[in-house]
Amino acid sequence: MMVVDYKGVNAPAMEEAAKRIKVSKTTQSRIGEVDFNNLVFGKKYADHMLVADFDGRDWHDAQILPFQNLSISPSNAAWHYGQAIFEGIKAYKDQEGRPMIFRPYDNYNRFNLSAERMGMPSVPEWLFIGGMARLISLDRDWIPTGEGCSLYLRPFMIAADEFIGVRPSETYKFVIINSPSGAYFNKPIKLLVQDKFIRAFPGGVGYAKAAGNYGGAMYPTMQARKQGFDQILWVDGMEHKYLQECGTMNVFTIIGNKALTPDLTQGTILAGVTRASVMTLLEDMGLTVEERPVSIDEIVVAWKDGTLREVFGTGTAASVAYVEQLDYKEHSIRLDPSHYDVGAEVIKRLDAIRTGKAQDARGWNFVIN
Repeated sequence: MMVVDYKGVNAPAMEEAAKRIKVSKTTQSRIGEVDFNNLVFGKKYADHMLVADFDGRDWHDAQILPFQNLSISPSNAAWHYGQAIFEGIKAYKDQEGRPMIFRPYDNYNRFNLSAERMGMPSVPEWLFIGGMARLISLDRDWIPTGEGCSLYLRPFMIAADEFIGVRPSETYKFVIINSPSGAYFNKPIKLLVQDKFIRAFPGGVGYAKAAGNYGGAMYPTMQARKQGFDQILWVDGMEHKYLQECGTMNVFTIIGNKALTPDLTQGTILAGVTRASVMTLLEDMGLTVEERPVSIDEIVVAWKDGTLREVFGTGTAASVAYVEQLDYKEHSIRLDPSHYDVGAEVIKRLDAIRTGKAQDARGWNFVIN
């Protein structure tokens, strides 16, 4: 029987997970097919997955089973009306080889916030946290230890009704899959400030990790890539000048001794877990962190007067991604990431905590013994 040490978390919830989640191990591991020295983000998947179903009243049939395709009807409501949410979480190994999940409770809370906004049921702790811990304990050998590598965890939930009437689904499916991954960006990136297309408005779903937010960004991002950019930096939909977020990241700018990042009050950007971690680390480093509306005009002025030191994005997949170019209308801001001392120190401290090389003073890591 698999034994997982859930020290420091909700023991009853973990006991519930042990009772309610059936485990069926694979008879043929695929780990030998993976080149762990050349990992590409999101291309390979670990041996097992977790699935569970919601019947309108409760979650049932929770099980960990070999990674496989799902059988879903063409009339599934998620295909037609977009009730789909997800999270991105990473697991690492500490210096003793124990699996550690980085801040999973933050993702758990955000997942249920997204579920509420999309008219979906909440997922209980025993299923999300307990199920994830049991899954990683089983797939621990899939956690890579190379620099910049991790086991990327993708919990998601979709509508499951076989009904094409326009209403919230009554049934749902929850799944967690794992992917051993390398760096999302392997070089500094170029951003285009997008002031024509809009990602989110106040009152919308911008703060939720809903699949549709990413679907709506595909066309503008595709056009930006044709121009040589890696991602879009979105601005607000009212005045078209206040920074929101990038396609896969929150954004930070270092001006003088201040770190600026857009605030969350309008409900148009994601409350990133890496964002929150970086804000804390920046304060530890002695910088003043200002979480407030940040206009692109302010960035241009700082670039012109020489006080703009760094621009970088933060996200679970991307971790910390340096920006080397930021284009806005007639302005093309060029920066030299080789001089990014703030970003480099943030990466160093974050990686040290996530891999157990530095003290986890704030209890960010969920350690599985």
